[in-house]
Amino acid sequence: MIKAMALPPEPHVDPLAPGRAEVGERARVALAAQLTRLSGPARRALGDRDADAFLARIEHGFGDLYGPLDGLFGPGRADDTPAPPMALDALLDALLDTVLAATAARPDELRALDHRREIDPGWFQRADMVGYVTYVDRFADTLAGLGEHLDLLEELGVTYLHLMPLLRPRPGESDGGYAVADYDEVDPALGSMDELEALAGELRRRHVSLCVDLVVNHTAAEHEWARRAVAGDPRYRAFYRIFPDREIPDRYEETLPEVFPDFAPGNFTEVPGVGWVWTTFNTFQWDLDHANPDVFRAMLDVMLHLANRGVEILRLDAVPFTWKRLGTDCQNQPEAHLLLQAWRALVRMAAPAVVFKAEAIVPPDQLVPYLGAHARFRRECDLAYHNQLMVQLWSSLAARDGRVATHALRRLRPAPEPTSWVTYVRGHDDIGWAIDDADAMAAGWGGASHRRFLVDYYAGDFPGSFATGARFQENPATGDARTSGTAAALCGIEQGRAAGDAALVDAGIRRLVLLYSVIFSWSGIPLVYMGDEIALGDDGSWRDDPARAGDNRWMHRPRMDWTAAARRHQAGTVEQRVFDAMAALSAARRRLDGLRRGAHLEVLDVDDPHVLAYARHHPSTGSFLALVNFGDEPARIHAGLLDAVGLVAPTAVCGSETGLTVVDDHIVLAALGYLWLADA
Repeated sequence: MIKAMALPPEPHVDPLAPGRAEVGERARVALAAQLTRLSGPARRALGDRDADAFLARIEHGFGDLYGPLDGLFGPGRADDTPAPPMALDALLDALLDTVLAATAARPDELRALDHRREIDPGWFQRADMVGYVTYVDRFADTLAGLGEHLDLLEELGVTYLHLMPLLRPRPGESDGGYAVADYDEVDPALGSMDELEALAGELRRRHVSLCVDLVVNHTAAEHEWARRAVAGDPRYRAFYRIFPDREIPDRYEETLPEVFPDFAPGNFTEVPGVGWVWTTFNTFQWDLDHANPDVFRAMLDVMLHLANRGVEILRLDAVPFTWKRLGTDCQNQPEAHLLLQAWRALVRMAAPAVVFKAEAIVPPDQLVPYLGAHARFRRECDLAYHNQLMVQLWSSLAARDGRVATHALRRLRPAPEPTSWVTYVRGHDDIGWAIDDADAMAAGWGGASHRRFLVDYYAGDFPGSFATGARFQENPATGDARTSGTAAALCGIEQGRAAGDAALVDAGIRRLVLLYSVIFSWSGIPLVYMGDEIALGDDGSWRDDPARAGDNRWMHRPRMDWTAAARRHQAGTVEQRVFDAMAALSAARRRLDGLRRGAHLEVLDVDDPHVLAYARHHPSTGSFLALVNFGDEPARIHAGLLDAVGLVAPTAVCGSETGLTVVDDHIVLAALGYLWLADA
């Protein structure tokens, strides 16, 4: 029987701290053995020049690999996990043989990209990185069709394209594609893996990097691994967390939250003839057992296969859930971080051009460890979503107040220097109102009451609300809920259109552009969610689709309206006004080297509660200041702020108005206005 465990250390505690010297000595011995063992096979498979590079990558990355593997599967593993069936040395042999085979199979064009990225490892931190995220079928039906619409992306200055889940899902309901039935195939409705590879090549020629979703926590119940488990194959039963009865699941449930209490209550599903299967998200999504090294190896194979098809960014879905520990919520466990560290080290040995992006929608204090911020920096994911920034922006917009955002964003630990945030206004998911009580108190508000206000406001139920969103997963007992809706709906553009009120539409456009001005100038890669660039509204057709009718998040996953998109070139239309504003943000960002990652970001206190102000200081390009007014009236900020942030010759680079206005020693910022300032 599995014994109850004490709560694990906080995520910022280095899980490798105990026994560091002992692990280091074993790592040195293991590295020498591996370099000797692999030298001959590498030269035969790669030739002398590429073999030298390959062996150098192993030598360089081995320290990042060995400690995490030891903590997961070696003598240093936690005492609540069973002894793995394969000794650590044998596991290392198998993993590095897999890496060598993937390196040998890597196309020449991608090897050349690897060499360029090794020279510029911070390529994804450049100021010209601008992202776009979309579902293939919602954007252009198929992969081939998507390739016919790249002009829109070029006009926006996009250099990073994230395609939402496109690997073959289970038939019918599939959690929006996150119930994957085959990692090696593309959804046949979208195209083929060969077409994905061709698209990746075309994007690369246009200097656009391709990002693809990879679900690492679970597979669909229809996946080959699961089907073999159902058939009784003991090797594949061990791929999943399966229990013969409810005894142990009930003990886990004592501390487990429910992700989707409305339509997927509980965390375990009884499968006839199999047992009780761990199913965190849905009954048809089976959680993998990552304490099994065979699962680790299988997922590495998947990563390397996608890398060799031309995928440059792997968005790793649901990573906080990958490790289970009795007596906890089974999220953000130290071993989840070790898994990411070990995978990253191995993938970078074969494909240095590839970076990891963590999908970790967790409390702020638990977020930066996914970028490697432990007691000592550990190379983990290169990118992570800045969920807290997104939530604070919507909170500030509804409250017309920047104080909570100022307090929350100032105390968030920064991303480690080699990594970056991914910033976004909206995504495919609902908005969970992760407003900390202490942050709400900074404005004199109660945390629970402010969260309820946001739920009501964006559902359009608060007096004077401009939003037309909807509640998602409401808990009637507590009043807690999340929010669905497109950015255009939540910003008030839809309300204005429905009323035929040009002033309401104008205010909605100002709100939408205001939010995007922040994510384009914050530290990280800004992502434009498909349709926001033309103010696409909610899609009501989701109710008519049996596979989607129970999930109102499909309202903010509309199909691209290409007739509306064509109006981006028609002066005076909503589409033209929004698109041109976003293109201007993108162009201004490209011109400002100070927005490259590496510029220190400072959230500032100012003398107007409606304003969020932040500066970025770059050692070679000087200072940058952004001012954002969430209020419905003009704001006034003392002009001494310009000197305080080190602006010698402040010049307006981009803004909602024509330039910098100073009256009576105060900067005047228009209602729902923003301003970017840099030295001339």
